[in-house]
Amino acid sequence: MDDSVYVGNAGDDAPLDRGWLLGHFKDADDPRHTSAVEVKWGVHPRGDQRLEWVRGEARTALLVLISGRFRVDFPGRSVLLEKQGDYVVWGRGVDHSWFAEEESVLLTVRWPSVSGYAVTREQ
Repeated sequence: MDDSVYVGNAGDDAPLDRGWLLGHFKDADDPRHTSAVEVKWGVHPRGDQRLEWVRGEARTALLVLISGRFRVDFPGRSVLLEKQGDYVVWGRGVDHSWFAEEESVLLTVRWPSVSGYAVTREQ
């Protein structure tokens, strides 16, 4: 087995790291470890929302709707993703939050991969 190759399933692997499949947070010896980009397979139940706004964003992001209905909020504007393949891109410095209007599956790509944005839910 070549340790530089990883084969997986997004639906199986995503719950292991809050949906994230690729990024700085993977172990250094894992082929999915990189500081260049982050990739997430996000499965959100209806009513799921980001607990805090992201402020001072240092990354660029691409969010693609696979299924469902999902709203991304920006200061002064909301974008509704409702048809498979709908997507939104935003750059550095753009504050944002989100809300799953229906159960939704999304593919998110962010770059670069940097720490400091995770929000943990209180138990």
